[in-house]
Amino acid sequence: MRDTIQVVEAAEKILNYSDRLDADPNWALTQGSLFFMEKGDVQATLRGITRRLDELRIPYVIVGGMALYRHGFRRFTEDVDLLVTRDGLKAVHEALDGLGYLHVFKGSKKLRDTTTGVQIDFLISGDYPGDGKPKPVAFPQPDDWVVVIEGLRVLALPRLVELKLASGMTGGVNRMKDFTDVVELIKALNLPADFSKQLNEYVRPKFDELWQGVKDSPEFES
Repeated sequence: MRDTIQVVEAAEKILNYSDRLDADPNWALTQGSLFFMEKGDVQATLRGITRRLDELRIPYVIVGGMALYRHGFRRFTEDVDLLVTRDGLKAVHEALDGLGYLHVFKGSKKLRDTTTGVQIDFLISGDYPGDGKPKPVAFPQPDDWVVVIEGLRVLALPRLVELKLASGMTGGVNRMKDFTDVVELIKALNLPADFSKQLNEYVRPKFDELWQGVKDSPEFES
């Protein structure tokens, strides 16, 4: 019981990275600059957790904002998203909880790096993006669609775009930013119209719509 109380107290003392960004604009600007120099707390957290998972031989792949960043859409993100299996998540918690990482709250899948305060979100293979309801697009197995970019295991671009589109299509207004991410990928990578052929049929019409919207915008450069 005492150990449990100590863990909870320790978790409460960890400085939440997002809260620090909000509380100190100058520190936030510094962190933003460091992020794009491949430094700063978020980049350090990514490197640290992926190194630990590699050591533990737990299958994973980077998704979310950090995957967008590695694929070429360079935007800031304040957390780290990793895709693992359900067994992998259990192994992560058994091996790392209390050893440099703690649950964000009791029963949460998420961990927080106790050094940086950065949150690590774990997505589970077989679950569904957006509203979480069954649909033709689901989170894949982490080893099935891996590309190695700058030494990091990143979800392959077609699957990342698929997940973003499915999330935006079913996740309500809070997931509309996923459409924005796809638009920015189209622009940053100059994705061709036939990129949609690599996507699940469920999301192809939405990709075609967004691609056409980019092409029709005044600032579009082919």
